[in-house]
Order: sequence, then C-alpha cells, then structure tokens
Amino acid sequence: MRDDDVSLSWQPARGHGEEVLYALDGPLGRVRLNRPRAINALDRASIDSLLQQLRDWAQDEQVAAAVIDGAGERGLCAGGDVRALREAVLGGREQEAVDYWEAEYAVDALVASYPKPYVAWMDGIVMGGGVGVSAHGSVRLVTERTQLAMPETIIGFFPDVAGLHPLSRAPGETGTHVALTGAPVGGADAVLLGMADALVPSAAKADLLAALREDPTLDAQALAAAVDASHDSSPDSPTGHPSRPDPTSWLEQQRGWIDPCYAGEDAAAILGRLRERPEPEAQEAAEQIAARSPHSVAVALEALRRAATMSVEEVLEQDRRLGPVFATHPDFAEGVRAQLVDKDRQPRWQHASVADVPREEVLAAFGDRP
Repeated sequence: MRDDDVSLSWQPARGHGEEVLYALDGPLGRVRLNRPRAINALDRASIDSLLQQLRDWAQDEQVAAAVIDGAGERGLCAGGDVRALREAVLGGREQEAVDYWEAEYAVDALVASYPKPYVAWMDGIVMGGGVGVSAHGSVRLVTERTQLAMPETIIGFFPDVAGLHPLSRAPGETGTHVALTGAPVGGADAVLLGMADALVPSAAKADLLAALREDPTLDAQALAAAVDASHDSSPDSPTGHPSRPDPTSWLEQQRGWIDPCYAGEDAAAILGRLRERPEPEAQEAAEQIAARSPHSVAVALEALRRAATMSVEEVLEQDRRLGPVFATHPDFAEGVRAQLVDKDRQPRWQHASVADVPREEVLAAFGDRP
C-alpha cells in the first residue's frame, strides 16, 4: 500500500499559507488541516483557504470527491481558534470575531451542500469547528480513536457550526446530553448521534483511500464493507489488520437516565433531575453542567429545541444571530481565559447557576421580545 503522505504533492491554496494543504490523489481532492501543534484548530487563514479551495474543486471536473483529514497523530481538528477571538473581543474588535464566525459558517454550509462526495476522516479529536467541517459531509468515518465533542458551554459559548442540527435529531435526549455537558463521546456514539456514518479501524485509512480512488462515489457503508472484504476481520488475522471497532454506544446504554432527565426546556429542572438520579453517570453529568456557563447552558438548550425543526442552513443562520450576543457576553472571555489561557479551570461566571438565568435573557439572545 502506498504512503499517501509521501507520494502526494501537498500544496497550499493559491494566495494562502500552509495552515491547510491540498493535493490531487487520482480523482480525489485531498484536504489536510495542517496545524498539528494546535490539533489543527481553525484560524481565519485556515477558513479562508478552505472556502476558496473547496469552491474551486466544486467546479473542477478533475476532482470527483473531496477527502479531509488532519495532520499529526492527535486528531482532525480541535475546533476554532477561540483564544484569538477572545483577544479580538477584549481589544474592542468584536466585529472581527463576528466576521470569523460568518466565514466559518460559510464553509460549513458549503460542506453541507457540496455537489460532490465529501469524505471526512474523523479520527482522533473532532471538536467544535472540527465538527462543522466534517459532520455535515456526505461520507463521515469515525474510528476507535475518535473523541467527538461540542464543548462550547465549557468556554461560555454555545454549540455552533450547525452541530445542533444532528444533535436535535439524535435518539431520545442523547443530543441534549452532549450539547449541555460538552463531554466527548466515542466513534460509536458519533454514529448514534447522526454525526458520523460508519465506524472503521484507524489502521484502515490507506485501504479506504484505495477504494475511493477506484470508485469516488462509494458511501460509508460500502467503504466499510470494502475494508472487511479485503481483510480477515478476526482479531488473529494473519494480515495484521485489526477487527472492526466495538460498535457499542455508551450513550445508548445510558438512555435509561438520559432520556427522562434531559426532557423539556428548563435547564434548572434538567440539572435537578440529574442530581436526583442514583446512577454515578448522571451525577457526573450534573457536576459537568453545573460547572459550565449558566448562560451558555440555558441558551444552548433553547437553541437545540429550536433546531429540531430547522434545516442545516437555518441552524447556521441561528448561529449567526447568536454569535454577536456571545461575543459581548462576559462569560465568553472568562471561559476561554479559565480553560485555555490561564488554564486554572476556575471560571467566574456572570450567573451563579442556571436557575439564576432569567428567561427573558435567554429569549433576548434570539432577538425575541418578552
């Protein structure tokens, strides 16, 4: 099997730096997020590069499908470059943050409506903005190494990049748990949530790419079947190829407490029900939510419920409206400080608890009048 990292000619997009690299791999347009030291976090340069190149390839007859992955061993993408956004906000340049989100959501919308197969290799860490450039694609592959999360409530923001579109449609209240806690889940859970299509071995990447070169139109299930067909799937396979990862979903196993606890539109009531449950997993979820920004949790829950009747583009439009609200809310700068700048993990939120967030404040974030 050829080494795609060595044999391909990786180049930046015209007029852009090396934050994202591209290569033609037979009929495939390969995209590689290339900031491995930052787990390929999306800065503005990365977003502008993606938007340009993906638009170009959409019109290029030589490219039959796009395939995105991340440089390094840690994952596809850890999210947006929120530290830079915090600096802009603190410097009085809120519009810079708003413009960043506008550009980011344009990429997400392009991915969701891409006219050719868009294959996302969601190995390792896939969080926040990384979900936006992968989970809206047409072929989404996760592995036993995948750690997927929408962790925005941890930093005083909200789950954006239209991540609430699949989460609002996930079985029972599993999506609500993921949106409010921000806790990472594995590959099998990503499939359950509707954020991925198939769980495959991380070691099968080269085989999957080979299958795509032969037929760029293969869907996720066909790709997984192609890997199975080319290798003995038993753990003792003489080829050394691993068996398929365990498809057991942790979220599915926990629905006995997740579904009743997370029902409704009252974040304080949800927290109360979690605290009353005997399961240690429910207790841990309660602790996680109580530590998040109360404002973020309350608005995220409202946004999630509204997203249930929206298209991806409509959810992105909702995200666009909410972005400026969060950019100027003190919890965003404080949350990024505590989690990513000073890293003391001791944020001082504006509200003491979700019960202290007025309903009027939540509705105002959406532009609703009392």
